Amino acid sequence: MNQRIKTKKRLQKQWPFYIMIIPGMIYLLINNYGPMAGIFIAFKKIDYGLGIFKSPWVGLENFEYLFKTDAAFTMTRNTILYNVAFIVLGTVLGIAVGIMLSELRSKAKTKFFQTVILLPYLLSWVICAYIGYAFLSKESGLLNSLLTNLGFQAVDWYNDPGKWPVILIVVNIWKGIGYTSIIYMSTIIGIDKSLYEAARVDGATKWQEIRLITLPLLKSTIIMLTIMNIGRIFYSDFGLFYQIPLNSGTLYPTTQTIDTYVYRALMQQNQIGMSSAAGVYQSLVGFILVLAANMIVRKLSPDDAMF
Repeated sequence: MNQRIKTKKRLQKQWPFYIMIIPGMIYLLINNYGPMAGIFIAFKKIDYGLGIFKSPWVGLENFEYLFKTDAAFTMTRNTILYNVAFIVLGTVLGIAVGIMLSELRSKAKTKFFQTVILLPYLLSWVICAYIGYAFLSKESGLLNSLLTNLGFQAVDWYNDPGKWPVILIVVNIWKGIGYTSIIYMSTIIGIDKSLYEAARVDGATKWQEIRLITLPLLKSTIIMLTIMNIGRIFYSDFGLFYQIPLNSGTLYPTTQTIDTYVYRALMQQNQIGMSSAAGVYQSLVGFILVLAANMIVRKLSPDDAMF
């Protein structure tokens, strides 16, 4: 009886917090769990005259088109390799910028710091908004204007697939490094400052402080973000791979991913079932990869596993 009374009092005391999470829970249910009810569409050939529920079942036929197409290897390879590069470079550069920002915070005035800390995130989106035809056009692009003014030849970027892996990696890193660095910087700010003071008393250099204190204490954050990114390794940023290359067919060998291929197939063939099958395939593989990555982490370092 006493336990029940204590539980009731605790609920009465904390009810404002439960009310606060209701909007987030509603959004999560509608945006993340609600669409799961439509998984069956992946196994149907949608006939708009019959409707979704009365359309004929086709089993795994919608999945077969992903693997039978000539572009299956190319789009799968591009999706995986780009994401691996994004994860590795994004993590390394995000940590580096996060450490630099934390050092700036410890030395700069508050107002100045508040301005500087927003720049990486704001500039990343501003710059990406202008990358595209206005930036890479051979005739009037800003980049080619800069090259010609420096005495170099203009480059026809949209007819040279070989240069696009570098372009896409640079754009993605620039777009996301502001957000990633803030996450790492927030973790660094939470590290006990007495650890650094003790290290300096023992004569540690700045690099030794980073290597022996900062990086080990960032391990949990790095692992968590990496596992989350691994779960989306079969997904790609549609805007990055479709809009920036301007859907140029010449660039498909190095810019086509699973998402862009499915979009093109949907627009050309109007097959919702095929698009849904691709989404189920990506989600299933991502779920398996998250479980596998977490299992490996749990065996190597149980305290750092997500679950």
